[in-house]
Amino acid sequence: MSKRLSLASRPARYLLSALVLLALGGCQTTGIEDITGALGGKSEAASKADGKPDMDALRERYRAKPSDPNVALDYGKALRESGQSAQAVAVLEQAVLGHPRNKALLAGYGRALADNGNFQQAFDVLSRAHTPEDPDWRILSAQGAALDQLGRNEEAQQYYATALKIVPDEPQVLSNLGLSYVLQNNLPKAEQVLGRAHQRNQNDARIRANLALVLGLQGREAEAEILVKADLPPDQAAAKITALRQLLAKKQQQRAEK
Repeated sequence: MSKRLSLASRPARYLLSALVLLALGGCQTTGIEDITGALGGKSEAASKADGKPDMDALRERYRAKPSDPNVALDYGKALRESGQSAQAVAVLEQAVLGHPRNKALLAGYGRALADNGNFQQAFDVLSRAHTPEDPDWRILSAQGAALDQLGRNEEAQQYYATALKIVPDEPQVLSNLGLSYVLQNNLPKAEQVLGRAHQRNQNDARIRANLALVLGLQGREAEAEILVKADLPPDQAAAKITALRQLLAKKQQQRAEK
């Protein structure tokens, strides 16, 4: 078996949650329960102040037409983006029961299951959301992320490789592949892959945070902090640097205890 980070001795989702915390704004404390973006994390729209009226409207639409797959999908997505993963699972599960071959519903249901920590079930459902003859790179990447959460890193990397054949150098897929290498303690490879992702999309805060963590784990904290605070107001930059330092200190403590 591949040697993994001591952090990965716990369920992998706790490490990935810590990574996502670095990519979120200081006020978004619920983000620590998130996982990587490939599984369909919160969108920017979800954090807007006017999100609640939209949620209310979607709820009313769903109550009026609970059997409409498009309405259920929209409502389930909104629930996921607002952090209500259990409710999203319930809504989308009912929709899938009524429309078992609707691939969009299956994809949304699989992502909701992953949000809720049901990674094996998420992987199985996502497998039904596309076919080998018509693969979807986003779902392949999401399946890889679910496998990483289950500790099946080598299998996950095969899914990322397949996704990258469809969309070469796609930053989202590269970012998740880099995290997979982090979980295997292959930090040089993780840095190489995350560096490619960052080159392709330098504005993605999650990718910057993931690359910063890898740099920090290799003792290059000054470089990591430059990445973390890029294009941020001073207060948010300070909060993220504090989070990074805490995560690195935790890692160093775990190494010392080994």
